[in-house]
Amino acid sequence: MGTATIQGNELLPAQAVSACRTFAHQRVDGHSRVRFGKEGVSGLYQRAPCRLLFPRTADSAWPEAVSITTSGGLTGGDRVRFDIDVDAGAAGTVTTQAAEKLYRVLPDDADIRIETNIRIAAGGRAEWLAQEAIAFDRTRFRRRVTADLAGDARLLAAESLVLGRGAMGETFTRGLVHDAWRIRRDGRLVWADALHLEGAGLADRQARFLCGSGQALATLLYAGPDADSQLSVVRDTLPDGRGGATIVNGLLIARLLDEKPVRMKADLMRAASALRAAAFDRPARMPAVWTC
Repeated sequence: MGTATIQGNELLPAQAVSACRTFAHQRVDGHSRVRFGKEGVSGLYQRAPCRLLFPRTADSAWPEAVSITTSGGLTGGDRVRFDIDVDAGAAGTVTTQAAEKLYRVLPDDADIRIETNIRIAAGGRAEWLAQEAIAFDRTRFRRRVTADLAGDARLLAAESLVLGRGAMGETFTRGLVHDAWRIRRDGRLVWADALHLEGAGLADRQARFLCGSGQALATLLYAGPDADSQLSVVRDTLPDGRGGATIVNGLLIARLLDEKPVRMKADLMRAASALRAAAFDRPARMPAVWTC
């Protein structure tokens, strides 16, 4: 006869206790969807832990949604999906409340999956301004942004990543990072990009082949008929040695890299703010949640 343990007011045999330990961890499968029409938000769906809030803003011409993950971070097997739809001639901004935490993933758990899908109809304008994701050591995640744009649609998008918790003395030595973009214009693929890091010894390989001493990296993208004319706007904001910008198939793409995440974020905010003002005639600042 095996030993027993007390659970609540019941005495469980050892075999039952062992079986309880094999139960799968609870994981999340969140989804939020927002649709912007000419009169503002015209559609909304949300499934925990994904939530959207709509703060009052000084710039009332553009409705703004703030995405929140109520689970406090993501870990193995968690999946979240964000869908942003913009009708013809409409506009909208979606941003995130704070940095997303990507926790260590247990060896037997599935990868974290984060998916953002953006669709903008003719004459539509949208912003996807995500704050940084912090990759804990031994996390495994796959993040993907896809955008389907009409011929004259405009999109400003930002994604960034911090490898390891520097403030805790942590480096990113083992895990999986798969960070991908797919941009289509009138159904034609105009840009595909992916960063893939996997396995052990990532800190060493990262230093030799990828980021040098950089711990934080970001991508800023602007898609619009005037992308070429906005290139100098972005380049004028980027410090030497910490960022660069170019044009690819009519897209303006800027990349930032820094060993100091706080400084990288400041550089990203400065570049994105300049683009917001030049391309969208919006205030040259980021949404309030980026600074509060």
